[in-house]
Amino acid sequence: MKIPLARPDITDLERKAVLEVLRTPNLSLGPKLKEFEKKIAKFVGVKYAVGVNSGTSALHLMIRALGIKDGDEVITTPFSFIASANCILYERAKPVFVDIDEKTLNIDPSKIEEKITKKTKAILAVDVFGHPADWDTLEKIAKKYNLLLIEDSAEALGSEYKDKKCGSFGEAAILSFYPNKQITTSEGGIILTNSKELADFCQSMANQGRKVKNGKWLEHICLGYNYRMPEFCAAMGIAQLNRINEILKKREKVAKIYNKKLKGFSEIKIHYVAPDVKMSWFVYVIRLSKKYWKKDRDKVIKEMAKRGIQCSDYFQPIHLQPFYRKMFAYKTGDFPIAENVSQRTIALPFYNKLKEREINYVVENLKEIIKKLK
Repeated sequence: MKIPLARPDITDLERKAVLEVLRTPNLSLGPKLKEFEKKIAKFVGVKYAVGVNSGTSALHLMIRALGIKDGDEVITTPFSFIASANCILYERAKPVFVDIDEKTLNIDPSKIEEKITKKTKAILAVDVFGHPADWDTLEKIAKKYNLLLIEDSAEALGSEYKDKKCGSFGEAAILSFYPNKQITTSEGGIILTNSKELADFCQSMANQGRKVKNGKWLEHICLGYNYRMPEFCAAMGIAQLNRINEILKKREKVAKIYNKKLKGFSEIKIHYVAPDVKMSWFVYVIRLSKKYWKKDRDKVIKEMAKRGIQCSDYFQPIHLQPFYRKMFAYKTGDFPIAENVSQRTIALPFYNKLKEREINYVVENLKEIIKKLK
């Protein structure tokens, strides 16, 4: 068998939606983007949504719109995709990392207060792998110290924390629609907020700094960017969102099959899901037990590839990325839990149409390879 790590779930509904746009003259700034924004906002439970060309662009606009700038500090996690920290650097602020909770893999709220200084402006928490962060505690800390609270929910569309959907916490949140996400627009992202002022500012910046309404095409009221989401991407997003319940059920089914087949295998740890959480599965990441390390994990990934099974490490700690080491002099040992976890993670093939016989093939080979390591 040849089993890829991820694969988008595209049907004739999405193909038809994209072709319909291509038959019109509206390829950008048309009605499909507005429709997509309204549908996403309603699904998540917020008032406003601003569609852009990537989750990274959404993070950048959000940081800028919230007034985070030179010299400010933003507390965040080192265990995430690099964009959640890079967006802070874009505005010349400083990401201040806090180690993670070993069970949820999200930022550990108990370690935040010791990192707060007079320069701290915000907390940017990530719903890692689709598991919501501890938003109750984060909100209490943000309120106590008068800090902005930002949600990077790029991986958690459909997840819920205490019956409230991810993407609805803090001053603003973002989602991402890269092809391996719960729904895809090919490339794309969105800003979610209950603040009209924030939404309007982000919408203006995304469109080269033009007025949101009644502005002249060549008149620019602020520094802007070309972060627009094309119409065919929005159309694909609408079609995917119309199938969201079906998609989430498919992903949950695959995760449950993995959980059942890996349960009791002491050499690995499956992902923890807190009791007050509804998990929307973005990826399926296991961890080798603590007696294994990076060299063992890398051997497993290499051996799985030889058998046609694509796996990956997920994530490498941000603070140990080459340019973060160079810029901030981070070193191994600075955030031991994130580092220890990252050395043992393996993302297994995970997508909507993964069949049980393929999961069996993945699990059988995984167990065989790990037993050989012993």
